Order: sequence, then C-alpha cells, then structure tokens
Amino acid sequence: MALRLARIAGIASAFAVAFSMSQRATLARTGQTVPGILWAVGALCVFFLIGAVATEATQPADADVRKDLLWGLGLGGLLGIVLRLTAVV
Repeated sequence: MALRLARIAGIASAFAVAFSMSQRATLARTGQTVPGILWAVGALCVFFLIGAVATEATQPADADVRKDLLWGLGLGGLLGIVLRLTAVV
C-alpha cells in the first residue's frame, strides 16, 4: 500500500510540476497562456479519475501500475490547476 501511495504521489507531483513549468514557459514566451487550458486539463483529470475508479473496481491486483498512473494523472492535474489558480507557481 505504501508503494502505491508513493507511486501515485510521484506521478501526481511530476505532472503538476510539468504542467506548471509549461504554463510559466508559455507565459514568458507569449505574455499569456492558452485560453481554456485549465478547463481542458480539468476535463482530462475527471476522465482520468473516472478511469481510476473503474479500474479499481474491475481490474485485478496485477494492474496496480495502470491504476496508479490514472490516479496520479488525475490528482496531479487537479493539483496543477489549483496551483495555477492560486498563483503559487
């Protein structure tokens, strides 16, 4: 269980950092970010989280890496959005 939590946290933090760096680079290059990007990432996060819930309910334990990837991407995207909205990064 600890390995799964560590894997999910690692994927989530990597995705949040990559998203934040991408937004900062775009802002520095063009002076603005892509309109609607937070809505698009939010929609993808919802799909990832729905997929994570579905795979937890239907897949055996040997699919834990796939489940962790879905959880990490969903939670990392939401974390990236929250960080962007609060202008922490």
